[in-house]
Amino acid sequence: MLLRRLEYLTALAREGHFGRAAEACHVTQPALSAGIRKLEQELGVQIVKRGQRFEGFTPEGVQVLHWAQRMLAERASLDQSIAAMRGGLNGTLRMGAIPTALTVASLLTTPMRQQHPLTGFLLLSMSSREIVRRLNDFDIDVGMTYVDGEPLGKVRVVPLYRERYLFLTPVDGEHGARDAVTWADAARSALCLLTGDMQNRRIIDGHLSDTGIDSQVVVETDTVSAVYAHVASMGLSSVVPHAWLPTFGVPEGIRAIPLPGPRRTHQVGLVLAGHGPESMLARALVETARGVDLARVLSLSEAAPAPAAR
Repeated sequence: MLLRRLEYLTALAREGHFGRAAEACHVTQPALSAGIRKLEQELGVQIVKRGQRFEGFTPEGVQVLHWAQRMLAERASLDQSIAAMRGGLNGTLRMGAIPTALTVASLLTTPMRQQHPLTGFLLLSMSSREIVRRLNDFDIDVGMTYVDGEPLGKVRVVPLYRERYLFLTPVDGEHGARDAVTWADAARSALCLLTGDMQNRRIIDGHLSDTGIDSQVVVETDTVSAVYAHVASMGLSSVVPHAWLPTFGVPEGIRAIPLPGPRRTHQVGLVLAGHGPESMLARALVETARGVDLARVLSLSEAAPAPAAR
């Protein structure tokens, strides 16, 4: 059984489309289809449901897919082990992070790169649910997400920091001259927030609804940069995590006012698959994280935010 054919299968599962899967594997679509058919012949079962387009996997195909994902993960782990024995850890760490924690990742990847200069990183923005799914499918090595909110299933957790919130608002706006605001003030303001498929938004919606006031969300977006842009250009306000400050700071004409601690706080951490082979790269990131006091670093950034963008 050629590992290449297993790669075709996992790419098809990931992309959900023959053409995109072929492109991801750098082969033609007929070559990818032929490879999967040969795999079916070798195993003596039908793996892919036949149709004009990709329609999913047969029950047997689902089982083959799970084994393919595990076998490829085992091979990657073996390659990392051999590389480490030869001359130091190398390879690419595949990491998924929720948008609100994405900018914090550099506080871990930078010292890891200093310790392991042959390593590279693939950092992707994902929802918390997608992180868990792709961990279980061995599509990523590690995730960075909330670890004490919605159920994560069978994953290993390494806590990093507890999230706090700031009220981002124009200096010349209704609350721009104030040193303190309440969650009720935030709920009454015209807001720009992340989209509802993101756990951060669901957490913030919960805090706003606790005030008993219907919040006014004018703009929803799935990127941090768009939140900042609309606060600046449309005169909106936003509720943002304190972890954004080290990278984005507070733009000119905008204030970041601390919000009071909500009834329940949420912790961000690293999550790793609770089954299957352990990635040496993921293990190295965990060791790096244990040597970095992220809670302290982010507190210092909140007390003295980065210079305003000009």
